[in-house]
Amino acid sequence: MIQPMKIGDKLPNIDLAATGEQTINLAKLKGDNVVVYFYPKDSTPGCTTEGQDFRDNIKAFKKLDCIILGVSRDSIKSHERFKEKQEFPFDLLSDPDEELCNAFEVIKLKKMYGKEFMGVERSTFLFNKKGKLTNEWRKVRVKGHVDEVLEAVKQL
Repeated sequence: MIQPMKIGDKLPNIDLAATGEQTINLAKLKGDNVVVYFYPKDSTPGCTTEGQDFRDNIKAFKKLDCIILGVSRDSIKSHERFKEKQEFPFDLLSDPDEELCNAFEVIKLKKMYGKEFMGVERSTFLFNKKGKLTNEWRKVRVKGHVDEVLEAVKQL
């Protein structure tokens, strides 16, 4: 069992299937700033808006040597459709076994339409070029969030 992430921790050494028929190991991304954002479900309104906000600001992130990665429990097939439809210029990671979700403690009890279930709490994590966690945002509200993350990357 991986220890939960906290500020100062390094990118976790976990391999996950990603869009573009690849496997991405976060620990190997050292050397770039890395934003890992967790979202509940492909093609839902909030998740689509959040992804579009990252997409629309990708040039600013790239200028700061920052990689964006979206993570949910959806399948690669679902991710590929979502990425293509929204023209996301970044990869989406599939975490059906919740290995990365658990490492970041983003699986929380949620309520919708009077039902309780375990789901992904919208959360974002920023790692610096040395691979260390510098910022985390939990219970994210989509509006204005990407601007906040971009501002934090500028401070690195």
